[in-house]
Amino acid sequence: MLECLRKLNLPEYVQDILNQSQGVVIPKSRNELLTLAMGGDENVTFDVDYEVEGKGRVLEATATRCKNGIVVNYMEDYMRRRDPNSMLIADKNPTDKPRYEDVYHKDFEILRMDTFDWLKNQELIFFPFKSGGLEYGYDSVLVAPANAGFFAAGLADLQGFLNIDEITYDFKPRAVVFLAPPFRHTHFNGKQVVVHNRLQGIHEVYAYNLYPGPSAKKGIYGVLLDIGEEEGWVTAHASAVKVITPYDNEIVIMHEGASGGGKSEMLEDIHKEMDGRVVLGKNTVTGEKYFLNLSETCDLIPVTDDMALCHPKMQQGSKKLVVKDAESSWFLRVDNIKRYGASPQYERIFIQPEEPLIFLNLQGVPEATCLPWEHTMDSTGKPCPNPRVILPRKLVPNSIDEPVEVDVRSFGVRTPACTKANPSYGIMGIMHILPPALAWLWRLVAPRGYNNPSIIDSQGMTSEGVGSYWPFATGKMVTQANLLLDQILQSTNTRYVLIPNQHIGAYEVSFMPEWISREYIARRGSAKFKPEHLVEARCPLLGFGLDSLKIDGQYIRRAFLRPETQQEVGIEGYDAGAEILTEFFRQELVKYNTDDLNPLGKQIIEMFMKGATVQDYLEIMPMRY
Repeated sequence: MLECLRKLNLPEYVQDILNQSQGVVIPKSRNELLTLAMGGDENVTFDVDYEVEGKGRVLEATATRCKNGIVVNYMEDYMRRRDPNSMLIADKNPTDKPRYEDVYHKDFEILRMDTFDWLKNQELIFFPFKSGGLEYGYDSVLVAPANAGFFAAGLADLQGFLNIDEITYDFKPRAVVFLAPPFRHTHFNGKQVVVHNRLQGIHEVYAYNLYPGPSAKKGIYGVLLDIGEEEGWVTAHASAVKVITPYDNEIVIMHEGASGGGKSEMLEDIHKEMDGRVVLGKNTVTGEKYFLNLSETCDLIPVTDDMALCHPKMQQGSKKLVVKDAESSWFLRVDNIKRYGASPQYERIFIQPEEPLIFLNLQGVPEATCLPWEHTMDSTGKPCPNPRVILPRKLVPNSIDEPVEVDVRSFGVRTPACTKANPSYGIMGIMHILPPALAWLWRLVAPRGYNNPSIIDSQGMTSEGVGSYWPFATGKMVTQANLLLDQILQSTNTRYVLIPNQHIGAYEVSFMPEWISREYIARRGSAKFKPEHLVEARCPLLGFGLDSLKIDGQYIRRAFLRPETQQEVGIEGYDAGAEILTEFFRQELVKYNTDDLNPLGKQIIEMFMKGATVQDYLEIMPMRY
C-alpha cells in the first residue's frame, strides 16, 4: 500500500480495505476535495449514483459547479434534513440508545463485514482529520467511495482536515468513518441510519446515507461525547459570541438549545426593517405590530456556532465555563434568508466567498452564482426548510479561535403562541434569569419545541434529550446529566438565562427576544442582575422575570416581560400553559431519577416533583446576582 499510510498506525482491517480496494485517492488540499466533489475539473454537473441490488442505478444526489461553490441537491425530500432517529449502537458498552441487534435482530458483525466487502470493490477517498478541531481534537480517518467527493469535502471542512504529508507526530486513530450509501436501500428501507461501534481505543461510525448531518457532523459529535464520557467533560450544543457594546464593554454569551433553538441566530445582527426600525412583535390576534428604534447596536465577534468544546485542558482554574469551537466550519441553516438583505453579513460571504463553498438544498445553475435565498423546492411545492451552507470559520471575519470564558449561558426554546382560547407552553417572557439548579433541569429536559425546521419530526413538544445533544450521544443519559451538573458546580461565576423564540404569549416575535436580550445583557457590562429588578415567575420553572427592561432609552412593554399581563393570555391562559410545561418536565425528569444520578441532582429532581419554589432552588444552589 502507499508508503505514506504507514505513519498513520491504521488498524489492520482498515489497512486491508485500502489494500484490496479498486484504488485510493488521498486528497492533500481543499481544492483537490472540491475537484473530487465534481468528479473532475471539467464537469459543471455531476451525478452521485450507485448500483443497488434489486433497484438498478439509483441517483442519490446531484452536484452543480457554481461561481461561488458546489451546490448539492438530494432527490428525496426525506434526505434534505436529519432524521433524529438515525442512530443505532452496535457494541455491548452501556447505552440508552437503540441497539442494532435489538432493532434488526441480527449481529452487526455480518453487516460490518458486508460494508467492508462493498468498500473493497470501490475506488475510495481516504484522508486523516481531527475530530473536534486541530488543537484539542482527536486523530480520525475517513473511508468513502470516490464519487461521494462532496460528502468528503463537507466532512473535511467541518472537522480539522489534515494533509497526510504534513503529519509529523505519532498519529493514532481514535475514530474512523465508513461511508456506504447504497446500504440504506438494501438494509434500511431507505432510511437514514448511522451505526456507532465503540471498540477498545477506536470509535467506528458507519454512515449509511449521504446527508452529512447525522454522520459527518453529528456523528463526529457523538465521537466527542463518547470520549468526553470516558474523560469527564462535555461538548456543549451551543453557539458562543463575544458582544462588544457601543461603550466598549465586552461580554461572552453562550446560547444552548435544541435544533432550531436559536444557536446560529445568536451570532446574527439584529434584523431591522428597511426604515431601520425593529419589529419587537406582532399580535397574532389583532395583527398589531410593536416597534423599537435602536440607533446603535453591539458588535458581534463569533466564537462557536453549534458545538462548543468544554475540554478540561482549557479550564486552568477559571470559575467560569471555558469553551472553544469544536468545528473548523459551521453548518449554517439559511431558511431565514428569504430575500436579499435579510442577513447582509453572511450574504456577502456566501455570494462572493474567498474560497468556493459547499451549499446543500439550494438552487444551483451551472456556472452561475448560488443565491442563499433561492431554496430548493420540496415535492410539496414549498421551499425546503433546511437549506444549508458549510462555512469555514476562517472565512468569518474576526472570529475567535481561542478558548474564552463564558459570562452568561442562555438556553433557547421554540415556543408556540399562547392565548386563553388555546393555551400552550408559550408563556415565557422575553428573558428569564435562572438559578443554577433550574438551569440544570432545563438542560435535562431540553424541549425541542414548536415548528422545528432542522429535522423531520417537528410536531408538538418533545425533548431533545439531555444537554440538547442527546440525539448525538452514544452512552447513558444519567452519565451526561452528572457531567452537566459537575460543569455547573465548577463554573460558579457563569450565570444562566432562558430565552424563548417564535412567540411570547400571543405575540409572534421570531428571534427578537434573543437579540434584545443580548443587547440588554451586554450593556449591563458585568452581566449581573440586581435582585430588586427581578420578579419571581408565576411558573417556578421559569425562575425570575424582569420587572422592567430599558434599552437604548426605551422601555420594553410589560406584555413582553410577563405574558400573563397580555389581555389575550391573562392569568387563566398563563396558568394553563404553566401546567402543560410542568407536566412535560414531570414526565421527562422521571427517567433521570436513578441510583446512578449525582445525589445533589437527585435532590433537585425530587424537589421539583414536590412543587419546589424558586427560593427552594436558590437555597440548594445559590445564584450569583
